[in-house]
Amino acid sequence: MSIHSDHSEQRNNDAMSRGRGAGRAEDESLLPAVVAALSAAGERLVGRFSTEPRPRSREDIFAALGANDAVSLDALREPLSRARPEARWVEDELECGPLPPGEWWVTDTVEGNINHVHGMADWCVTATLVRDNEPVLTAVHLPLTGDTYTARKGAGATLGTRRIRASAKTELGAAFVGTGQARPGEDEETYRRMGMSVTAMLRSALVLRVSVPATLQLIQVAAGRMDVFWQYSQIRSGLLAGALLVEEAGGVVTDTRGERWSLASEDFLAAAPGLHAGAAFVLSTIR
Repeated sequence: MSIHSDHSEQRNNDAMSRGRGAGRAEDESLLPAVVAALSAAGERLVGRFSTEPRPRSREDIFAALGANDAVSLDALREPLSRARPEARWVEDELECGPLPPGEWWVTDTVEGNINHVHGMADWCVTATLVRDNEPVLTAVHLPLTGDTYTARKGAGATLGTRRIRASAKTELGAAFVGTGQARPGEDEETYRRMGMSVTAMLRSALVLRVSVPATLQLIQVAAGRMDVFWQYSQIRSGLLAGALLVEEAGGVVTDTRGERWSLASEDFLAAAPGLHAGAAFVLSTIR
């Protein structure tokens, strides 16, 4: 390679490094606005939450889900769009697959909405900034406890102001693992794989939890309280926030065969670093 080429390559590398540094600084300054928007949406949802009423039919359930989504979206969309005007908005939170290039806001207005409308406390509000299909900033707010988990690409993960770390376990037989369905109405093949994976992990891990939503299990993996989470099928809004939190907390995120995870992947695995290989070995047997 010529000296001229060496210098050109160095200039390009320096420019890219400056660009990444500027992006990280912008993302850091953006985070308080994201947390404030989630807190405002959470306050509205707390006002609608009750442990007493119960929906009586499928129609009641979906009406309540829609009303919750509308109330939360109304609190989120304007401040997030103002904070990052160049970022586009994913309209359908149940969408799957890669996004077009550029920046996107991926939110779950009520992650665990089904729990909210049934009077259970396992729900939250999330917002993730995705840049060229990579999550670069996320916040997960739990309105009933006031807890807020945040992460930025390359900057670690926090609960409030405290850094969180994935579990240090190395023995799958000591692991607390979990899974759950991405949404109602999955196809029969997905249900079959879920059932087989639960049986396989019951044989391999210490204890297994099956619940929704995914994000509330993933924050436990990021914080080191749980050790492994996997899911067949995927919804962007249910995995992106937790994926970034787990990675920034030192965990490993792949598909269930241990290959690099992306929005094009068919399934998802997040695990403590010392348990990832063992979990992927067990789950890779599911066909």
